[in-house]
Amino acid sequence: MLPSVNQVLYLQVASPDETEARIEYKSRIADIGEREVLMEIPLNEATGRYKKLYLGDELSAFFVAEGGVKHYFNSHVIGFREDVVRLIAIHKPDPDQITKIQRRSFLRVGAELEIAVRMAEGIKFVAHTDDVGGGGISFLCDGKWKLKFGDVLDCWLLIPYKNGSLEHANFKAEVVRVKELESGRTQLMCKFSAISDGERQKIIRFCFERQLELRKR
Repeated sequence: MLPSVNQVLYLQVASPDETEARIEYKSRIADIGEREVLMEIPLNEATGRYKKLYLGDELSAFFVAEGGVKHYFNSHVIGFREDVVRLIAIHKPDPDQITKIQRRSFLRVGAELEIAVRMAEGIKFVAHTDDVGGGGISFLCDGKWKLKFGDVLDCWLLIPYKNGSLEHANFKAEVVRVKELESGRTQLMCKFSAISDGERQKIIRFCFERQLELRKR
């Protein structure tokens, strides 16, 4: 499903600056062409300031369709058009690159990412994921960390993007399955119990990039 004219877009701009990369901007689609989507200059509603974009800027975006379902996609700036107001042209995504986000329908990809975990008792350790997705993660850790079904963990996931930038996504994850491995390690499958839209969008962006990378192989 593609966005339509007058639909609101919510955007984040890829940046090596973590604070900047977390900021969510709001824009409106003014026109849609064969290869591009034309949108108004994005606004940071928290500050009332507009965001200046440059050719090649990478964007992570979503729009809300009927029933409140969010549709996520990645894009980049391909040009500008002077109209009554200045419009920004971004690459029009293919429909199959837009992911519809509903419960139990998050894109999930295999990935070995570093994750910092803090248990309820305040104990901290570092582990590596098995897979990640918009609805949860699974990771492998040392068997000495006695975790069980229902435990809620504070997590910081280190996410590398194809442009070389790094992000941290912070969330709370609830353990839904524990599997003891012969190696002495433990595999933990978790669902997100508390995560902001902005943090979830960082993970979904990574999943998109990884999926596209796998398709090209």
